[in-house]
Amino acid sequence: MNKQAPPPNFLRPAFAADAKAEFAALLRARPDLEFVDAVLADIGGTLRGKRIAIAEAGRLFESGMQIPHSIYLMDSRGEMMNPFGRGVGDGDPDGTAWPIPGTVRPVWGEARAQILMSLRDDAGVPDPAEPRAALERVLERFAELKLAPVAALELEFYLIDRVRDASGAPLPPRSPRDGRRETAPSVYGIDDLDRYAAFLDALNDAAGTERIPVSAVSKEYAPGQFEANLKHQTDARAAADHAVFLKRIVKAAARSQGFDATFMAKPYAERAGSGLHIHLSIAGEADRNIFDDGSAAGSERLRHAIGGLQALMPESMALFAPNVNSYRRFAPDMFAPVNRRWGANNRSAGLRVPAGPGEARRIEHRVSGADANPYLALAAVLAGAHHGLAAKLDPGAPANGNVSREPDAALPVTIGDALSKLENASALESYLGRETLALYRETKRIEAERLGRIVNPVEYDWYL
Repeated sequence: MNKQAPPPNFLRPAFAADAKAEFAALLRARPDLEFVDAVLADIGGTLRGKRIAIAEAGRLFESGMQIPHSIYLMDSRGEMMNPFGRGVGDGDPDGTAWPIPGTVRPVWGEARAQILMSLRDDAGVPDPAEPRAALERVLERFAELKLAPVAALELEFYLIDRVRDASGAPLPPRSPRDGRRETAPSVYGIDDLDRYAAFLDALNDAAGTERIPVSAVSKEYAPGQFEANLKHQTDARAAADHAVFLKRIVKAAARSQGFDATFMAKPYAERAGSGLHIHLSIAGEADRNIFDDGSAAGSERLRHAIGGLQALMPESMALFAPNVNSYRRFAPDMFAPVNRRWGANNRSAGLRVPAGPGEARRIEHRVSGADANPYLALAAVLAGAHHGLAAKLDPGAPANGNVSREPDAALPVTIGDALSKLENASALESYLGRETLALYRETKRIEAERLGRIVNPVEYDWYL
């Protein structure tokens, strides 16, 4: 009997060989490894995949990993949403995922490795719902202009007690020093860093093991709230990769010290929310920053990029604020923008040009919540900047003083409003792809609809 040829979706992409070489080098350095986690980031940024015995891991690089296409289309709980009949409706077919070079790394504190995968068809085209691939499509638009985005992401998060209150709500952590529950905001407090030194040491150790370039950690504006800054990357895909894996190591470091950690956008109603801040500059000829023209104000191209970010912000909000809870973060004097204003060295504006030398001139995009998918949020930011550069958009005068009390009627205030604006997005669709945005929108619509059918316990107090 003749041996059957493998089906077309087993055609190995060229990049799998590079990932295989990286994996072999890791095994030489870490012969103790017992498993490898082959993972994909879904539309919410959650890592999903399979844990494979190290003796079987070689097949990842030769024949890929079979996994359902619906892996990307999960709600925040990991339940299939079946958007447009993809999942239950089409029999939940498998595709073949392949390891991505540059993402092979050990897992901190475990005898495991992890590899980020990309789900592709037999022609090598990524699944339309793959968030990382959407980012790659935007980067291709910059490459056509011989420009390269340089990005650094910052993530705010809360350490919380592993015990919840009677309603299931989070509680601030108890101080490792005296066991008292934290109550003070204490922004930038060094004493706070000292009290949580064991957690920060664990996070630093995890970052070193997994090659996540954490450059600084600071205490933020609420009890138990911190921010971790990642170093800038000339490959924007790597910047988003680092943010996805940063969430994993923050939670692991927290657990190691008896805490939980959350990237929920607004875990406490009366306290500051947690954001995903995206720092962006763009390199042109000879790697020169196109936002720097030697002046104190920055170049016209800086202004054009800001103008594009303003123009695309309304239709991008469903990516920046992806959940029902996300919209609780946008409130006056809470360091989350309520309009599209921009300013120099002004944190009340959603689009901030930080102080610093001209060669480091950049935009800090402060709109996204920590619950946003880093790939999709960064893709939308880059799409806005490219749009502004191409159309030479004028952002208007920079803001002076506190502009966080001036709501912009163009910005949606609920996930339903945001999804409606995304449905009518024309510019953003041309960058990320129609099918990608449609699948994202429908998945999030179903999730919000299901959540809306749940009776909130407060309703009993008000209406029973």
